[in-house]
Amino acid sequence: MALKATSVSTSPFEDQKPGTSGLRKSVKVYQQPNYTENFVQCTLSGGLKEKLVGSTVVIGGDGRFYMKETTVKIVQMCAANGVKKVIVGENGLMSTPALSCVIRKYQTGGGIILTASHNPGGPDADFGIKFNTANGGPAPENVTNAIFELTTTISEYKTCPDLQPVISVIGSTKYEVEGRPFTVEVIDSVADYAMYMQEIFDFGAIRNLLSGSDGKPSLKILLNAMHGVMGPYITKIVCGELGAPADSAVNCVPLTDFGGHHPDPNLTYAADLVTELKKGQHGFGAAFDGDGDRNMILGKEAFFVTPSDSLAVLANNLNYIPYFRKEGRDKKGFARSMPTSGAVDRVAEKNGVECFEVPTGWKFFGNLMDAGRLTLCGEESFGTGSDHIREKDGLWAVLAWLSILAEKKCSVEDILMDHWKQYGRNFYTRYDYENCESAPAKKMMDNLNTLIEEGTLVGATHNVGGKTYKVATMDNFGYTDPIDGSISKNQGVRILFADGSRIIFRLSGTGSSGATIRMYIEGYESDNTTFAKDPQDVLKPLIEIALQISQLRELTGRDKPTVIT
Repeated sequence: MALKATSVSTSPFEDQKPGTSGLRKSVKVYQQPNYTENFVQCTLSGGLKEKLVGSTVVIGGDGRFYMKETTVKIVQMCAANGVKKVIVGENGLMSTPALSCVIRKYQTGGGIILTASHNPGGPDADFGIKFNTANGGPAPENVTNAIFELTTTISEYKTCPDLQPVISVIGSTKYEVEGRPFTVEVIDSVADYAMYMQEIFDFGAIRNLLSGSDGKPSLKILLNAMHGVMGPYITKIVCGELGAPADSAVNCVPLTDFGGHHPDPNLTYAADLVTELKKGQHGFGAAFDGDGDRNMILGKEAFFVTPSDSLAVLANNLNYIPYFRKEGRDKKGFARSMPTSGAVDRVAEKNGVECFEVPTGWKFFGNLMDAGRLTLCGEESFGTGSDHIREKDGLWAVLAWLSILAEKKCSVEDILMDHWKQYGRNFYTRYDYENCESAPAKKMMDNLNTLIEEGTLVGATHNVGGKTYKVATMDNFGYTDPIDGSISKNQGVRILFADGSRIIFRLSGTGSSGATIRMYIEGYESDNTTFAKDPQDVLKPLIEIALQISQLRELTGRDKPTVIT
């Protein structure tokens, strides 16, 4: 039966400017009449432009509330806008890294991810829509700007309401819409990604590690999917292909509200994993966020590996992973987001490879990867990845760690201690002050920028806790892309000290309301007697200096952060 496309009159909403990871708003905002449809239409038109008609689009999401309804809306709108084919994850589910993998494998025009990442889910929580381009990566600023411009003038959107796709059954269904063929292909959400991981890693070596070989005991692991999209991936790949016992994975059923929890893999929101690891029965643990692109690594007795250290350790051990031994990938560059510690810089310097410092947002790594100058990258916000796709990849990071453990045959803590003996330790912590009132948070940042303009802080010394720190420089980080020359300004206030210590302040762009202030503290130590100390103790003087300079407590009324990592 031939189906008809319909044009629906609408008017613009004023709050549809995408951030670093698409448009994140509360579910109730998205449920307003035409709100979702407006943004989807502008995403299709602004993201695919002249390639929209006849294109193939991938659709997937993290399982949160309102995902399935939105998936159907997007399929209907793709049909009406002349898209030739949509590839949809079974039941709408697909992790962010898997969607990037599928875009690249099938060379599609791009994809739409329905996720608010590590933000809570449910009818009273958050939702998000994000567009990834044909390289598999998040849309760069010129694309998100084009999408936003369209949202300010939109007067109609196209849809095909009579098309009712069944997304719960794997297979292809063909339709005819306005005389054009249109195909909905529902795929196994895990299969393509699982096949790719087998190309990247030595599954045999990891399997031996988890089952025990050569008379050595097996490594007991515990992976927490936090009721996000990663459950099916862990179940099929780790418990299936790699043979880990079923009880190695917990919270693996995706839930629309993530079980009432905050799907953010850190020491606060993954506290149940920390509690289990502290019992000493597991030698390795990991947690993932809602859409599967972030990861937290723990060793025995909950030994915490900061994301900055995780990136540096992976950089220092690429030769244990088959993918990096091919075509000289281990000789390409490394990169980190600006707030991430400089630990990976030290590895890059020793190995004679480039190391890039970019703004927060995975899209900034994409140009470097596509130009062949970057192979490994990461963010302190629990994101790690490589040029195998164009997104951060939580399960890839776990498999990379298991590969290193399989070769080194030692503990997570031993690997870190050896690394610090070789390079010294970049002590690091991040304080998140979530859901602050926007006005005081903005005033704090404005005051810091005034200090930059006046230059009065440069050269000043601060004496706290028996230590003296001298301010070498202060700026608001800017970045010029070495590939396309694009410029990004005002990416975070940095206070840099003469001894290499750093204090950084940013307002996060990943929340759906209010403001999240992120305060980053970093101090370097080469004395191996300090390596086992608690970062909170080592960094206490710098933390106090940061609070004094920013007047964060006085302006926001917050006497402690929501989350410390």
